[in-house]
Order: sequence, then C-alpha cells, then structure tokens
Amino acid sequence: MAQTDLFHSPATHGFVRVAAATPVVHTADPVANADEHIALIQQAGEQGVDLIVFPELSLSGYAIDDLVMQQALLDEIERQADRIIQAAKALKVIVVFGAPVRHEERLYNAAVVAADGWIWGIVPKTYLPNYREYYEKRWFAPAGPELQLGAGANFAGYHGAIGPHLIFSVEDRPGFVFGVEICEDYWAPLPPSTRQALAGARILLNLSASNVVIGKSDDRALLCASQSARAMAAYVFTASGWGESTTDLAWDGQATVHELGAKLAEGERFALVGHLTIADIDIERIGLERLRTGTFADCARREVGQGDFADIAIREQDKGSDRGDLIRPIDRFPFVPDDAARLDQDCYEAFNIQVQGLMRRLKATGSKTLVIGVSGGLDSTQALLVACRAFDRLGLPRTGILGFTLPGFATSEGTKSNAWTLMTALGVTGAEIDIRPAAERMLADIGHPYAKGEPVHDITFENVQAGLRTDYLFRLANQNGGMVLGTGDLSELALGWATYGVGDHMSHYNVNGGVAKTLIRHLIRWVATKEYEGETARVLHAILNTEISPELVPATDGKIQSTEGTVGPYALNDFFLFYITRFGLKPSKVAFLAHQAWKDASTGQWPEGTPEEEKVEYDLATIKAWLRKFLHRFFQTSQFKRSAVPNGPKVVTGGSLSPRGDWRAPSDATARVWLDELDASVPD
Repeated sequence: MAQTDLFHSPATHGFVRVAAATPVVHTADPVANADEHIALIQQAGEQGVDLIVFPELSLSGYAIDDLVMQQALLDEIERQADRIIQAAKALKVIVVFGAPVRHEERLYNAAVVAADGWIWGIVPKTYLPNYREYYEKRWFAPAGPELQLGAGANFAGYHGAIGPHLIFSVEDRPGFVFGVEICEDYWAPLPPSTRQALAGARILLNLSASNVVIGKSDDRALLCASQSARAMAAYVFTASGWGESTTDLAWDGQATVHELGAKLAEGERFALVGHLTIADIDIERIGLERLRTGTFADCARREVGQGDFADIAIREQDKGSDRGDLIRPIDRFPFVPDDAARLDQDCYEAFNIQVQGLMRRLKATGSKTLVIGVSGGLDSTQALLVACRAFDRLGLPRTGILGFTLPGFATSEGTKSNAWTLMTALGVTGAEIDIRPAAERMLADIGHPYAKGEPVHDITFENVQAGLRTDYLFRLANQNGGMVLGTGDLSELALGWATYGVGDHMSHYNVNGGVAKTLIRHLIRWVATKEYEGETARVLHAILNTEISPELVPATDGKIQSTEGTVGPYALNDFFLFYITRFGLKPSKVAFLAHQAWKDASTGQWPEGTPEEEKVEYDLATIKAWLRKFLHRFFQTSQFKRSAVPNGPKVVTGGSLSPRGDWRAPSDATARVWLDELDASVPD
C-alpha cells in the first residue's frame, strides 16, 4: 500500500478491530448454529474485523441441560466446528466460539480459538456455577490441574493446546495479545483474565451465556468496565440472546466492548436477529498505560511466574487493504466530555478542585486579600469566579478581592468594559491602572524604536507591557498584604504562551494551571448557567463570545491580534496535548486521531452548549502544520517556563505540567525526534 493508504489504516496505528457476535441461537442444533456463525463471520470479514468472539456454548446452545451429554450431538458439534474454522480462514478472521469439548473422559465448557484453518487453542471454563438456577457441574469438568502446560486435545479433527493457561498473540502485530475466560470466570474474586493480563494479554474476551434478570445488565457492565480498568486492558463481552431455551430463564444478548474502563461500544439487547458489536481497540495505548504505571509490572512479577502461561503465536491474517474510519468514539475535546451529564459532573469537580486549592492556600498563608489582573478574557474571568467562590466559602467579603484592569497600547474598549462590568457584578473591589506611561518610559530607557515613533511591535514591545502588568500586581499585593492570583492556563503552559518571570508566567498561586483552555470555556458557561443570572450571566456570555487575544499589539486594518492565529486553534492544541502527555503517543498517531475527530463537523458528538460557529473541521494538512508548531513549542522552546511554575492544583487526569507532578523534562531538549517522526509518517 502507498504511504497515504497505510496512514489512513487504523491497523497502522496499533488498533485491533474486534466484534462481539450475538447470533440467533438454535437450541441443540449445531448445523443451524454454524450457519448463524458463518453469516456473522462473513459480516465481520467485510468490515475488516480482526477478532470475533461468540457467546458461551454458542455452537450447541447453553440451555440444553442433559442433551449436552448426547454423543450424536457432540459428534455433530465437531463436524460443524470445522465449517466455522474454514469460513474464518477464507475471511481472514480470528474466531473464538463456544462448544462442549471432550477430552480424556471429561467434558469441558470451552472456548475454541481458530484462525488460518487451524485450532490454536481450547480454553476450558475455570469456575462452574452450581447454585440457584445453575447446574453446570452436573455436565462439565472445571479447568483443573490435569490440564498441564503443554497439554493438547483433539477436537473436530484438529489438535490444539488446551488449558486455562493460554494466551494468544498475533505474529507481526505487536501488542495484539488476547486471553479468554468464560462467563462465571469474571464473577470470581480473582478472574482468570486478571492473570492473563499480567501475563501480557491486552484484550480479554468473555464468552458468556448469562441469563437476564432485572438489573443484571448493569452488574455485567460494571464488571466489564472495572475489569478493563483494573487489568489495564480491553474487555470484550458477549452473552447469549434470542433463541436460547426459556424453559425457566430469559436471555438478553448483552454485548459490550470496554477499554481502560471506558465503554467503546454496546450492542442492542433483546434483539431478534443476529448482529455484531464492533469497536477498534487501541492496543498501543494499553501498552503505554501499562508501561508508565509501574504498579502493573510490579504486580505481574509477584503474581505470574516464568512458565505459568503458554503464549500461542497465531499467524497474521493479512487483510490486504485499509479498513476505513475508526470504529470507536473519539472526543474532539479530550478535556471536555460530549455527554451532557458527564460534562456537568466534570465542571462541578473542576471548579471545586480549583476553589478548594485556593481556599487551602489562603488558610495556610492567613491572607484575606487577593490581587488579580482582570482583562475581560477567559482565563482571568475563570480565576475571578474561583476567587469569589473561595471567599464565599471562607466567609470572607468579596471586597477583599482586588481586581485591576491594566490597559495597554492595544486594550480594546470591549474587553475593558467587560472587565469592569464583571467586577462590579461580582461585588469585588475594582480599580484601573493605565500602564502606558510606564511602558513608554521603559521603552525609552532601553532605546526601543517605538519610543522614537517607529511602529515596531516586536516581542520586546509585547513583553514590556506583560511584565509591567505582573510587576504592578505583585507590588499591589505587597502594599495590601495579599497574594497575586495567577490566571494562565494549562494550554498556555504547554505552548509556552506566557511572559517568563515577571510576566503572566508568575504568581503566588495559580488556580488555572491545571485546566485546559477548552475546558475553561465550558467552565465559564457552566458557572454562568448554574451560579448566576442577570447582568453577571450576561457579561460572562459576552466574554465567551470575545476572540482570544493578548491585546498587546494594536489592531491592523481593523483586525485585532489573534492568539490562535499565532499558536494555532486551542481545540487542536488541547487535542495534541492530551494524547502526547497523557499517553505518550507518536505524533503520526496523534495526527491520525485528530483527523478522525475533526475532519467532518457534521459527524460525531459536540459538547453540550457548543455554539454553531465553533463547530468547525480541519483537514490533514492543517492538522499536520499546527501539530508541527505544537511539537516545536512543547518539546523544545517552552519547558524552561514549566520548570519554574507557581503552585496550583492538578485538575484533569494526566493534565499537570508542573515539574512537581506529571511532567518532568529537561529545559534544553530538542524536538527533532518528534518532528522527524511526523514528517516521515504523515503524508502531506
């Protein structure tokens, strides 16, 4: 394939496409069941599925009681198993199906793993339920010590490894390693899949029958989510559905795919036709998460010994073409959930984390006065809202919050008006200091061309203003016995978009340092909706509608200085930041994910409250260009600023850039390795 085709293939970026199959069940009819299997395998093959898993005893049906001991049925099951194996070979899909398997005068409730026209392994159920409605020990033997490492079994004319100690890896697909357990196994205090994960399995499969009663689907989903989180793995679950015998029980055909605790896909319950629940699992991400979490490896060393598991290497099933778009949810805004209820919860938690962080610092220092620069922009607005809530909870009057507007050469009347309106509405003490005379004096003292009337608006011109603002705030804090409250956010720290030292880089405490710009926008919207009304709510919405600008350079031809025009859209920068710092993904994979998320504004979910004008899209060339700038700024030019940031609370998962927290890096590194990988792997 050409580089472009390879880039757009999910498999290139470490994704494995899995399908949880929910066939119509034909009670004790292996021929009809095999037909259902083959039809679903055909669908899976057409959709580029790598691995398909069927329910427990899917080839015979689960609720057949003593019929499972009939030789005629068992013989027919083996004949039909061969049909499934050959169909999987033709369609280049790895298939895992359920069947009763005879071995050494015992009958096992087992999962059969087949690919490339061969049975690679048979995994018997470890824990057999024999309580309430279950009676499995009447028919089946549990996986026990008789199934030693290296044991083999004959089934359907094939000879494959048998035992609970098997994990399966796919050749030439690093990290494509899976383990198998069956129904009751994951209800045990120590599921077999836990040790399978510790032995290297990144995908855990559960073939289940699991009859349904009220509330049980929630229990199953909880177990799947928690097991995928605790085992740092993906968990694929599929249960028996329509067609199982309802003599005494009922079945809902629940199917889910989880990854690291998050639900990727969920099938229709109580469906009357066979169907697939498909998702792309990020096995690279799982591996990176295990790599950075040392507890996982420490536990593996304690719990899994050399030779405890046999790794069965399956030949790669080459699909021969790309597999189209990703089949998994991707948030355009990783720091801002699409789900309205989750967004409400996240905003509640983020705001209160900021508030409690500031409250604790105020109590520790005994300060009853805060000094804050209020620009009429997003960051200072959020910091001011946090300060007001902190003072309210501490029983301090809001008049102890000293807000200052500090207009410079490019401050607009709109932002200054919003700043004053906000301070007045919130009841804080407001004041204004025009920094232009001091800035003109400093520019003259250092011999800057602007002081001689030349229209030179360089970085020195900008930083003289930014530095003076912070200098004034610190001196005002000295004068009033208070603290300077920082306003710079996580996204600005990542990009180095702050004036170092005596500039907006520095404060006594910064409540926004752990909050991404995209989340700050939604936090203000949340506070405006939940906490305020009238004039306060109106001005908050006006601030949200104001273009992001440092307002340090005078407007040209009516166009104000645009932050995003210089550093790139914050929506993309926050996307890059999340996947690079949280998971350590390669730039090419970040570009691929960003393109999947942002290439079409009409598809996917947007966070609640997102204005229509913010629902934009980006092509791959645009994403690559801004990612290149991000990589250069993040890895090479701005770490020295992050190495000396003020204290402030961590707010989002993996979102702290403090040298005392999640991110520690040298200040004199180069971005070369990341830029080279981007250029080599992402087509223009």
